[in-house]
Amino acid sequence: MLDAALKTQLQAYLTKVTRPVEIVASLDDGDTSRQMRELLQEVASLSAHLTLTEKNEGAARAPSFQITRPGADIGIRFAAIPLGHEFTSLVLALLQVGGHPPKVSEETQEQIRNLDGEFNFVTYISLSCQNCP
Repeated sequence: MLDAALKTQLQAYLTKVTRPVEIVASLDDGDTSRQMRELLQEVASLSAHLTLTEKNEGAARAPSFQITRPGADIGIRFAAIPLGHEFTSLVLALLQVGGHPPKVSEETQEQIRNLDGEFNFVTYISLSCQNCP
């Protein structure tokens, strides 16, 4: 699914992952699940810190997957195959969950830490949106 050049580039980025990252997939028997499994297997094979597991019971959506640390629910979930412009979001999620710090100023990080309350952000993409590249 990923060409050799992209695999090489991704593998270089994944050297920045310093903690174990688990990709937990909820898949069914459909073609989209097959494609998602193929992509996730390729990505997981590029770093010893990445593992791919399948847990289909109790899944809210299939096909989908989450990026997490073993034993923790980070809350990053993808309900589509992240290719094209969405691939960047997958890479950033892997890096940040894997211990690579985000490119955010210390001042901004402090403001985030000082927010009161519990927050749940949901981002949707539309492959047919005329405003998206």
